[in-house]
Amino acid sequence: MPGIRSVISTLAENGEEVMGPEVILWHYPNNDIINGSLLTVESNHFCVLKSRGAILNVYETGQYTVQTPDRPIFGSMQQAFYGGQSPWQYEALYINRAKLVLKTSGMALSREMAEMVYSVDYYIHVETRDAALQLVQHMPYRGHALMSQEVNAYAGPVIEQAVNQLVQITPLESVNEKIHDLSQIVFQHLQQFLSTYGISLDTVKVLVFPRDERMKALISLKAFGLSELDAVRYYTAMLMAERGIVSAPNMAVGMPFNINGVQATTNADSYTAPANNSSPSTPPPPRPPLQQPH
Repeated sequence: MPGIRSVISTLAENGEEVMGPEVILWHYPNNDIINGSLLTVESNHFCVLKSRGAILNVYETGQYTVQTPDRPIFGSMQQAFYGGQSPWQYEALYINRAKLVLKTSGMALSREMAEMVYSVDYYIHVETRDAALQLVQHMPYRGHALMSQEVNAYAGPVIEQAVNQLVQITPLESVNEKIHDLSQIVFQHLQQFLSTYGISLDTVKVLVFPRDERMKALISLKAFGLSELDAVRYYTAMLMAERGIVSAPNMAVGMPFNINGVQATTNADSYTAPANNSSPSTPPPPRPPLQQPH
């Protein structure tokens, strides 16, 4: 209807918010943004307005009327050779400025070349208008959205390198003693990397543990003050007890298992009774002695 301006926002037709906790950037999918359209920006979003590749403006919370500025922020514009509105004259890119959580995991090797599994949780957000510009300029995306897992794919190799930097020179049983230093190393490497894309890093939580369940159990037993030999004995004793083996306590204390005063017996009827009620077989006659040649 003439006179009604289109409203551009992150709300779907049913009122549902498109910018969920897994969406970092969302490209408005329609080509109906024209001069005079109303651009709505929610309190936890930024909006970058583009025209034919040039960045016109960055908007914070509020509602704005779309107008072509005299000079764009980045790039240049050429006037069309025809009148009217051309398709995709304007594009709106919404950036999520809320704090988002990402998670990655992988494997590292200790000093003894034992396999260690690491899990890293880290929190990110886009803090300023300039940071929103950096994200739009430097972070590629496909389709109409940039998802958190795509950022995680960029950050994963950086985290892996930071974890291996410390874990590979640390003994297996001492890795958890270095967990604070490891978190600091991961934070420094990751912050430097993400700042290139305008993304701020808030906190990092790192967890490292042996991949082999047996090694995990042995390290837990050593934490009680047991020696390596005692830890192995107690671990073996626990496995024996799970299988109902009566000598499990002896394994735990390192003593032999003896059976005194008990004579093991077995039923021998199956060896002596006739099979299937048949008559017992008679032994074969003895063979005649061999004749010696004269």
